[in-house]
Amino acid sequence: QVQLVESGGGLVQAGGSLRLSCAASGRTFSRYAMGWFRQAPGKEREFVAAISWSGGSKYYVDSVKGRFTISRDNAKTTVYLQMNSLKPEDTATYYCAADGSVDSLRLHTRADSWGKGTLVTVSS
Repeated sequence: QVQLVESGGGLVQAGGSLRLSCAASGRTFSRYAMGWFRQAPGKEREFVAAISWSGGSKYYVDSVKGRFTISRDNAKTTVYLQMNSLKPEDTATYYCAADGSVDSLRLHTRADSWGKGTLVTVSS
């Protein structure tokens, strides 16, 4: 397992941008697929984006395609989520996750490791 710590959340106006970061500890970071999930108040946790261990494959939920970009820097053991054109419905706590399988992340919302989350609030 890896330990994950998210940062970069905050309050932003609709149409604005934020970049979330997830710092991972452990020497095996490059072996993990990484993902971002979010959970709004009163709703279930949902998949947002995932990236394969090499960074060569990326997946997004339809509602964020064209607005969010996931990336990773294996040398820095960090994964990012660039969020542009934010909408009030993007308001949620965003969680970083790691798993040996990108399909576990994107299809089953399952992960070996989870961060504690960072809150993103988009005002209208």
